[in-house]
Amino acid sequence: MAWSWRRRINLGPARINISKKGFGFSVGTGGLRIGHDAVGRQYTHVSIPGTGIYNRTYYPLASSRRPGVIVLLVVVLAILALLFLSH
Repeated sequence: MAWSWRRRINLGPARINISKKGFGFSVGTGGLRIGHDAVGRQYTHVSIPGTGIYNRTYYPLASSRRPGVIVLLVVVLAILALLFLSH
């Protein structure tokens, strides 16, 4: 097994994930997140918090890559703006 590493930066409901493959981001709370991983795949992640039970569904790259990335980026930027403006 090869060594690997990753780092997660929490920004409220938004997360930036950094690994040796690149960076990704996700938005959500509790047991539901939508995101974009370091490889370029979009996904939804549904879990039962505290149990370790989860399901991650990836979407095809060709049909969802551009519109979804733009929507996620807008959501992340909006959340960050709200966080900074509330302080």
